[in-house]
Amino acid sequence: MASRARVRAPELIGKGGWLNTGDKDLTLADLRGRIVVLDFWTFCCVNCLHVLDELRELEERHRDTVVIIGVHSPKFVHEADHQAVVDAVERYGVEHPVLDDPELATWKQYAVRAWPTLVVIDPEGYVVAQHAGEGHAHALATLVEKLIGEHAAKGTLRRGDGPYVPPEPVATDLRFPGKAVALPSGNLLVSDTTRHQLVELAPDGERVVRRIGSGERGFGPDAFNEPQGLALLPDGTVAVADTVNHALRVFDPETGTVETVAGTGHQWWQGSPVSGPAREVDLSSPWDLAWWGERLWIAMAGVHQLWTYDPATGTVEAVAGTTNEGLVDGPAAEAWFAQPSGLADGGDRLWIADSETSAVRWVERTDDGGHAVRTAVGTGLFDFGHRDGAAEQALLQHPLGVTALPDGSVAVCDTYNHALRRFDPESGEVTTLATDLREPSGAVLVGDDIVVVESARHRLTRLRLPEEAVRVAAVAHRTQRTATEVAPGALRLDIVFQAPDGQKLDTRYGPSTRLLVSATPPELLADGAGAGTDLTRELTLADGVTEGVLHVSAMAASCDDDPAIEYPACHVHQQDWGVPVQVTEGGRARLGLVLAGHDAEG
Repeated sequence: MASRARVRAPELIGKGGWLNTGDKDLTLADLRGRIVVLDFWTFCCVNCLHVLDELRELEERHRDTVVIIGVHSPKFVHEADHQAVVDAVERYGVEHPVLDDPELATWKQYAVRAWPTLVVIDPEGYVVAQHAGEGHAHALATLVEKLIGEHAAKGTLRRGDGPYVPPEPVATDLRFPGKAVALPSGNLLVSDTTRHQLVELAPDGERVVRRIGSGERGFGPDAFNEPQGLALLPDGTVAVADTVNHALRVFDPETGTVETVAGTGHQWWQGSPVSGPAREVDLSSPWDLAWWGERLWIAMAGVHQLWTYDPATGTVEAVAGTTNEGLVDGPAAEAWFAQPSGLADGGDRLWIADSETSAVRWVERTDDGGHAVRTAVGTGLFDFGHRDGAAEQALLQHPLGVTALPDGSVAVCDTYNHALRRFDPESGEVTTLATDLREPSGAVLVGDDIVVVESARHRLTRLRLPEEAVRVAAVAHRTQRTATEVAPGALRLDIVFQAPDGQKLDTRYGPSTRLLVSATPPELLADGAGAGTDLTRELTLADGVTEGVLHVSAMAASCDDDPAIEYPACHVHQQDWGVPVQVTEGGRARLGLVLAGHDAEG
């Protein structure tokens, strides 16, 4: 990494206080002598969840020298709720201290622009590196080894136990369950996500019949890793989205056996195959499943796509989505999603809960035998709230589940609003069916009732579908992030990328970089939208549009730079940004964004 001016790390402050420290407030002075990795995350963001998993090995290997600090920096209003952060820390098995920063105070001090972002602080309290996005485990491990050697030699490295204090375990039958499905026997099967199990419950939804899985993270015949979606297959078996294992499993209720049918256990990266034999193709955080059109459809939250699995041929295929994050309708291969997290067979439609756009969308068949994507409710990444009424002005907040109802409408687990909502395609209206749920994440029809997975209450809740919706006061929100003030007219966009130590850009087969730019509203950009290979782009902001969001997706590929290595390892660095901008006289004429592996700047 390039040498930079030494910059003293700002203090860690957050109104929500500290978690996983035994009620002790930490300061940077307390951490002097240790290598500190700040992980700026928010629990709605699947890329942030990927980073949590990437950090586990580093955390375990260097427990006596490295302290990882999660800085929770919310996007959605619900994520600023302290109890929601407490829940998320347990839900995702976070085993390091977490600073709850609901007002983004530390985020601003460190000039963070994107979720997730990692900042490395050396044992003397100086910022030495900053990485946006995921996929930096190798670069971090290399940097940590380098810092350990340097500071051990200087006498500035302090070894010992870290400040992490685990919370007391709580006894409940379920712990942050994700999804549920009704079995042919009448029992209910639930993905008990935090305990890495499936749990079969009696028809009352309360009595435990049996548990499937060891309860420990793993990838074997008796192990899962944060399972989520469940779908009943035509032969009576149940497909399981084994989310953090990046795999599909099949559970047979009759024999109790678990078989892996898709995925390798490794996460999909740009450039990897998007179709082929199911056991040979990587997946990325499959979140929900639905059998529709003689295929198993997969909400591939980790790459903002929909895939399918065909049991007859044993193959998987990416069907909808480009991997770019946003809300764009049209032919399936050109559509954009943002963490699709819920699926439901609606007959002529496949319903989708597109969580990061707070949207309900659907896939429909086209006359040419293909598929198209449409949006019922939702406008984009940064508008959300709780508002009923006509679909074009109704608002949701990070829904995770959809359930097709007998009348052709769809029930929506409006997760961050703690509500069950309903969209009626006939009337085009959104109504509220129930409130005072706690992070509902999935639901299943049982007779005339709907059984809702109340994830943060660790239970299933049975509701009678009412004839009339409950009326609630309308609330609208936009994301909390401060808009960047930019000057009218020309705006230079620079993506700053420097390959990590020991690597170089891979130019063997042509350009190894890609830049894709768009805007919400599209009218914000008079010129400069579209794809290209140059990481610098001259944009032109349109007259008369005073605010909006720039959507930027950048990718660079680097390989080991050592002639002695016969088969160099290559790494893809990718990051998506949504940058709110306000057009103001005197604003900046250049927007710089850092992509992977670049040292922090002063």
